Amino acid sequence: MVTHGTDTLEETAVLCDVLSGAAAPIVFTGAMRPASAAGADGPANLLDAVRVAGGAAAAGLGVLVAFAGELHAARAVRKADSTAPSPFATPGRGPIGRVTEEVVEVWARRPRPARRPPLAVRALDARVEIVVAGLGGDGTMVEAALAAGVAGVVAVVPGAGHAPPPFLAAVRDAVERVPVVVWVRPESGRILRGTYGFEGAERDVRASGAILALSPAAARIVLTAALGAGLDHDGIAAAFAGDDA
Repeated sequence: MVTHGTDTLEETAVLCDVLSGAAAPIVFTGAMRPASAAGADGPANLLDAVRVAGGAAAAGLGVLVAFAGELHAARAVRKADSTAPSPFATPGRGPIGRVTEEVVEVWARRPRPARRPPLAVRALDARVEIVVAGLGGDGTMVEAALAAGVAGVVAVVPGAGHAPPPFLAAVRDAVERVPVVVWVRPESGRILRGTYGFEGAERDVRASGAILALSPAAARIVLTAALGAGLDHDGIAAAFAGDDA
């Protein structure tokens, strides 16, 4: 069981998830209200996390986040609210379980995305930057990241996987030089496959050679770990396999 500040909890949790192949769960938790505040949530979250980590219900599920009575798979969890006592969510899928009256309930034995073999990471010093496309984005920041010597890029595009043509051109160029992972800005979004046909639509993004992932924050951590494991392009793509399912 690991206590962690909530700002970056999801990033450390997903890192542990790609490193660990143990059957016993690793459970992250924290608090949104300090112990001095009325309604402090730390003690209840801590007790729930201990129950999950010490019980058999969550065995084989990898790294989990226990918070506000809910259980989330580390690979898919997001901090969705910056102040609420229930800050974590799994967009589009929901929690995989709950702790109610001291009982750990798990109703999704195979959380999506599924667990993968752990990565043999030798270092975590690869520089990976997140670049966000917006209205009129021209790819300048992608080019700047490459010029700065990054080892990988996470490109975040609007809507259902649509990129301004100049931004997409910069992504295509970047793919020839470093691993590039792409995902969408909407928290509950997904990259479509063939609904739109305009230049820069999802078909073009999918054809760019970039790897598709679940979220920018998780993608950056997983890509950093994959680079630290010395994986080639196919190996990196395998580390993300299933995220686009």
